[in-house]
Amino acid sequence: MSVKHVARISSATLLILLVGLGPASAQSPSAENGADVFKKCRACHLVGDTAKHAVGPALNNVIGRKAGTADGYTYSDNMRELGQSGLVWSENELSRYLENPKAVAPRGKMAFPGIADAQDRADLIAFLKTFSKP
Repeated sequence: MSVKHVARISSATLLILLVGLGPASAQSPSAENGADVFKKCRACHLVGDTAKHAVGPALNNVIGRKAGTADGYTYSDNMRELGQSGLVWSENELSRYLENPKAVAPRGKMAFPGIADAQDRADLIAFLKTFSKP
């Protein structure tokens, strides 16, 4: 067997392995890990059966809810405008907001700087989904 032939086999094998593995950092979202990430949010937001609005709105049923519409919470004009323009908190929109709240709602009340790590955001959203109606 020639060196050139061995190199082709090695390259092909490496390509198959890389494609089969997929992205090294991609993991399934974990609601359990999301509960830990939510600790960053608890200073202002609550979830669960007894959750009430605090500094920020309670986050029960946030997924699928139009932005700025939780009954009984006083939102910024900016957040209400986003909801009026059709922004609904899908998983993608929520991830975009959680990454950089000021990029989505520049005049919003939320002072939180965001969650840079995509896996942490996915885990947090998985956790929030456990408090949302199907």
